[in-house]
Amino acid sequence: MSTPLTDAEFDRLESILSNFKNKKAMSLETVDGFFTALICSPEMTPPSVYLEEIWGGVEMSDEEAFKDEADLHDFMDLMMRFWNDVSRRLNEEEVFLPVLTEESLKEAKGNDWAKGFLRGIKIHQEDWGELFEDEENGGSLVAIMTLAHENDPDPKRRPYKKPVDSELREKLLLNLCAGVMRIYKYFEPHRRMSSESLRRDHTFRRETPKVGRNEPCPCGSGRKFKKCCGLDVTLN
Repeated sequence: MSTPLTDAEFDRLESILSNFKNKKAMSLETVDGFFTALICSPEMTPPSVYLEEIWGGVEMSDEEAFKDEADLHDFMDLMMRFWNDVSRRLNEEEVFLPVLTEESLKEAKGNDWAKGFLRGIKIHQEDWGELFEDEENGGSLVAIMTLAHENDPDPKRRPYKKPVDSELREKLLLNLCAGVMRIYKYFEPHRRMSSESLRRDHTFRRETPKVGRNEPCPCGSGRKFKKCCGLDVTLN
């Protein structure tokens, strides 16, 4: 699970993601920004929450992306290794470098990544309020917000009236990279407290009957077990 993805595996994951038909489904670059925000966040996010968001926030049809269970497991493995790679970049690298796809490089470089980051913030929106209101550290979000709204459908939300030139874009991307590292360090004490609290709260294991993968999930969501809490079982 900790082995970094090869270029061929990134291509494979990008191909799988392109099969998701929902208009809110994420591209590879968007997922990188999304994962970055979730890993920076004060609270942990289970796979059953973020995977559904990746393919569009709705239940995915069995035929949409996976030919069989082996295909599904392949996708899960690639996703978790992608998650671990983002975590490694935040933990080990002196400078955080986002994954930007060739399509993005030709068009609005960094827009999809920044949009993915904002979608990650929304998962734990209340927890991020502290940073938005912090006068000293809130500026870490400026470049991300700027790139996310660069081509907003509402002209009033666009940060610049004129197109962003290459010099300004490179400056925004440099500020994005630096801002991500500041954000990650800013929430580090929060994540530590959340992790310690989680360990205290799980001092016993609750025994439950085994549930079939295609049976209704016992949590009451109405979805199949394999597409709800079963995702956590598959990935842990």
